Amino acid sequence: MTDAKTNADVAGLPFEAALKELEAIVARLERGDVALEESIDIYTRGEALKARCDTLLKQAEARIEKITLGADGKPTGTQPLDVGN
Repeated sequence: MTDAKTNADVAGLPFEAALKELEAIVARLERGDVALEESIDIYTRGEALKARCDTLLKQAEARIEKITLGADGKPTGTQPLDVGN
């Protein structure tokens, strides 16, 4: 399996599919029942899947807004979510 074939479709995967495949790769590598060359190939794909998941999570965080409330408890607007808190 080449890197181009291994990673060509990763950019279009939704988060859930990328995460599920990444988890399957980790499980296979942890079992240790994969030949060396295949281990290298699936590890490379795992890196691409992890990067895809990270990108999608960052995009989601950027879209999340925190609802601000007034003194009366009613919504007054929104502000960007501070993920550091």
